[in-house]
Amino acid sequence: MDHPTSCCLRGGTYCSRTDTLFGIAGVHVTDVRRTETGLVLTVETPPRVEGCRRCGVVAVGHGRRVRVLHDVPSHAAPVTVVWRRRTWVCPDPGCPAGSFSEDVADLVIGGAKLTARAVRWAIGQLRREHASIAGLARQLGVDWHTLWDTVRPELDAMAKDESRFAGVNALGVDEHVWHHTPHRIKDKGPKEMTGMVDLTRDATGRTRAKLLDLVPGRSGKVYEKWLQDRGPTFTAGVKVATLDPFRGYQNAIDAELEDAAAVLDAFHVTKLGVDVVDEVRRRVQQHTTGHRGRRDDPLYKVRNVLRAGADRLTSRQWDRLERDLPAGDPDGEVLLAWQCYQRLRSVYHLPDLAEARKVAEHIVATFHTCPVPEVARLGRTLRRWKTQFLGYFTTNRASNGGTEALNGIIELHRRIARGFRNKDNYRLRMLLVGGGLTPPILR
Repeated sequence: MDHPTSCCLRGGTYCSRTDTLFGIAGVHVTDVRRTETGLVLTVETPPRVEGCRRCGVVAVGHGRRVRVLHDVPSHAAPVTVVWRRRTWVCPDPGCPAGSFSEDVADLVIGGAKLTARAVRWAIGQLRREHASIAGLARQLGVDWHTLWDTVRPELDAMAKDESRFAGVNALGVDEHVWHHTPHRIKDKGPKEMTGMVDLTRDATGRTRAKLLDLVPGRSGKVYEKWLQDRGPTFTAGVKVATLDPFRGYQNAIDAELEDAAAVLDAFHVTKLGVDVVDEVRRRVQQHTTGHRGRRDDPLYKVRNVLRAGADRLTSRQWDRLERDLPAGDPDGEVLLAWQCYQRLRSVYHLPDLAEARKVAEHIVATFHTCPVPEVARLGRTLRRWKTQFLGYFTTNRASNGGTEALNGIIELHRRIARGFRNKDNYRLRMLLVGGGLTPPILR
């Protein structure tokens, strides 16, 4: 049931306070009503002389055309704007213009059912507040398709703007799984997508990672094709290229980013060391006890302590390590693997880069000779990736960490949306939340 009408147009004078609250210049509120579904605002522009848009002759008023729009929610209620749109007709019988209606750029975009600021508000909520399309549609009083059909063209236009690729001198790459549906059930294409991230540092030396693009597939060819599409100006500007230890991406960097220094991600190198310790511990556990780790087994009790950095261990953890490690590791293999892992980890924590590089070079030169087979295998891996491993120390600690952080944001928004069925919609949404698209409201 409608509430009593509150008239905002008294004696031919518009209410300045109500107009200020509405907040669109040149548009006046003539009526406000609260209904069971929300607020209904009737608006119009003041009378004025209008010239024909074809011939310039002073036009004659031709009544109003009512247009209903959905605006930004107010006072916890959806807002409907009833725009009494002025129309005119050209009095010149020879003019082909006929009748025409007024346009207010700040009020509506083309044939949209939402006001222009409602579209900007929705994009801002998606970008900054981790909102979902369904949730925003409920607040606006529209359905999912009405909102997305209005928002998507705006995001698509921003995504097609090649200027957003300008100024990139550090580039990260990583893959992630965007859906878990078997291909035989729904044809969504590859489960993996390759993401390219701008890791350029600002004037203060901080990296503000931005997602540049997402392309279907996980291979060097996919990455190489994307780099080719960006053109020689873009690739020439990239001086640092970070990556995980995946040979396909390295092949693409070798082919298209010849002048860039490839850098192996510190997190993944350290993880290789942690994995070695775990593998050696499991092998020794099986060899000495004949079974997997159990609660009272010495090696099982220190499994988490072995993963931590030595510089972060408490005195109690040191006591546990000194007591249980010899008891469960009679040949000292786990201890040796742990010491190698700690040495590998230390290169990323030493304050002096020159000293850290010397330690890293010594690791490359010696790990492959280790009597513990798992450590020797790690050493051979580091020898194959020597240039990329040592690149960390010549690029002022370049890292793929920003790429991994964006993967976390992507996973969050995929869960908020309860998954995606359309990879194009997925790409646009993730470009927005990943900072690759900068809507006007955020500029």
